[in-house]
Formats: sequence, structure tokens, C-alpha cells
Amino acid sequence: MAIEFPDHLIELERSAWAEIQRGELTVDTARAVHEGIAKFAAEAGFARLDVEMGLKRAVRHPDPELAA
Repeated sequence: MAIEFPDHLIELERSAWAEIQRGELTVDTARAVHEGIAKFAAEAGFARLDVEMGLKRAVRHPDPELAA
């Protein structure tokens, strides 16, 4: 089952990933992503780890077939 992530959570992870790639990840960005993941997982009834891993996969390794 694929998790449908809200746009704001995707954008938070994209920002964090960009900062990581530049070597500039801030505590504030990391905290915002972590809190967003925890809140979404609790509200949607998913395990936090499943949300975190799925979100990272969606942002860092997107499926090219879905982007077409």
C-alpha cells in the first residue's frame, strides 16, 4: 500500500534533502521534517518509520514512471 503524502510534507522533505546535499542541514529543518512525519503518521494511523522511509523514498528516489 502506497502512502499518499500531503504536499507540505513532500516540500519539507525536499527542503531537507537539498540542505543535506549542500551540507547545510539545520536543526530547525530536521526538526520540522521529524515533527511533520510524526504528526502525519499519528493522524493517518501509519507507523512513523513507514512514513519516514516512504517519504524519503518518494523524494530521493522518485519512480520515473509516476513522473511521466
